[in-house]
Order: sequence, then structure tokens, then C-alpha cells
Amino acid sequence: MHKPDVAAFYDARTGSIQYVVSDPATRKCAIVDPVLDFDEKSGSTATVNADAILDHVASRGLTVEWILDTHPHADHFSAARYLKARTGAPTAIGEHVVAVQQIWRQIYNWPDLACDGSQWDRLLRDGETFAIGELEARVMHSPGHTLASITYVVGDAAFIHDTLFMPDTGSARADFPGGSAANLWTSIQAILSLPDETRLFTGHDYRQGGREALWQSSVAQQKAGNPHVAGRSQLDFVDLREARDRTLPMPKLILHALQVNIRGGELPPAEDNGCRYLKIPLDAFPRSVWN
Repeated sequence: MHKPDVAAFYDARTGSIQYVVSDPATRKCAIVDPVLDFDEKSGSTATVNADAILDHVASRGLTVEWILDTHPHADHFSAARYLKARTGAPTAIGEHVVAVQQIWRQIYNWPDLACDGSQWDRLLRDGETFAIGELEARVMHSPGHTLASITYVVGDAAFIHDTLFMPDTGSARADFPGGSAANLWTSIQAILSLPDETRLFTGHDYRQGGREALWQSSVAQQKAGNPHVAGRSQLDFVDLREARDRTLPMPKLILHALQVNIRGGELPPAEDNGCRYLKIPLDAFPRSVWN
């Protein structure tokens, strides 16, 4: 099995991990789930995370072939649009993003939003393959956390984002609009059917118990040690996941981030005073937990 090089970039503000996956033979690479920095208190954006990725790419003589999202993120802005402008590389996401766009167009009362995925250069289907240098990347539709979530399998590496976290932490929530704990279980089982030695790269780590941030595990480690899946049935998992989700507050940036991320990371256009504005729907989730 081919073994790509994987570099991880941890964003402590959001607990997100971004990746550069590269082909050692050709020096071609893809960027996975890049973060555009956003401070909700001041409304400021920045490109510190994305520029660190660009510095890494330049220092190692890599050529960016793809900028990949696993799904429309609820806890950070996507830097896909910024990185496309800097590198010229095409952007891609799973084809079911159109269903997520349709859900959030209603929440934002946004009739002019194009819900056809045209904000990305390519919409990827389950089972579809594409090249990163001489490496083959395969798409696995992995719904549950969102309708549009996908996993990228590149050689012995799988980028699983909001499905499983590190084995000491469990699994991702499945209570967002369009989410499903039952579908998440099915997606997790598909990931765990990969070879035991497959390296799994998660999209978030919240430093369980105060430990250092971690993001790489294996299929074997997850099957043996993840408390949400090891020794559990689907019914057990769904009960556990739904009970846990009922206690969780909404991510603090979800209403900010989704209106950017369902447009491929494109910020709202500047108005006549030169400022950009986000639209926050009030009381759209009246039963959500407060913290």
C-alpha cells in the first residue's frame, strides 16, 4: 500500500486539524480542511493558519493539486477560497453538499443562494477516485455528522474528520440539521473495515483530560479502544450518541461559519461602506443547550 507523507497543522482556537497529504515521488499534494481564522468578538478574519500551510508547501517544494473539504464545517471558516486564489488549485467537496445548502438556505432565508455546489470546482461521488501525483485518492461518503461528510482514502491514510476522534475521546456529534447517529454508525463501520494498519487522521482534538493534542490513530486502535464503538452494537451507539448530543451546546461559530462554508469559503461581498456582514438568524434553534 502506498504511504503518502502527511503533515498536520493544529488550530488550538477551534481544536481543528488541517492536513497536507503529499506524494513523495512527485512532490504533488492536496490540502485537506484548511482553516480561515475568525474572531467572533471583533468580527476579524485572518490567514495565519492558511499561510502556515503555504509556508510548509513552499519550504518542501510541493505543488498543490487539490484543496479538499470533507464537509461544510460548523466550527471554523474554510480557507479553501483563499488558498485557491493563492495556488490556483481546484477545490472539491462531496456531491451531497447540495442537500446541506438547501437546508441552510431555509435557515438563513437566503433564496438567492445557488444550491448546486457550483461554489466548488468539483463535486465528488462515493467511490470516485482522483490523483494526487501518482497516488490514488478514493472518496467514501460518510454521512451522519452531516449529510455531505466524506472520507478521503489516500494510500494507507484516511482523512475521517467528524466521524471518529482519537480512541480516548469517542465519536463526533450527529445532531446538526441533516445529521443522524444511525448513519454515523454505518459510516464508522465502513471506515473500520479498512485494513487494520490504515492511518486514520481525525479533524478535531479537544485534548482529552488536558493531554497534548493528537490526531493520528489506526483502524486497529479504534476498534480496540474507542469507547463509542468497541464492543458496542448499533443500538448501543445510537442511544449513547443521541443522549450525549442532547447535552451539547451548539458550536459557538456554527451560525457564522455555515453561511461562509456552504459557499466554499467565500466571504460575503463588501457593502457600499467597504465592510462585509454576516447574517445571524435569531431563535432558529430554540431548544438548543446554552453554556
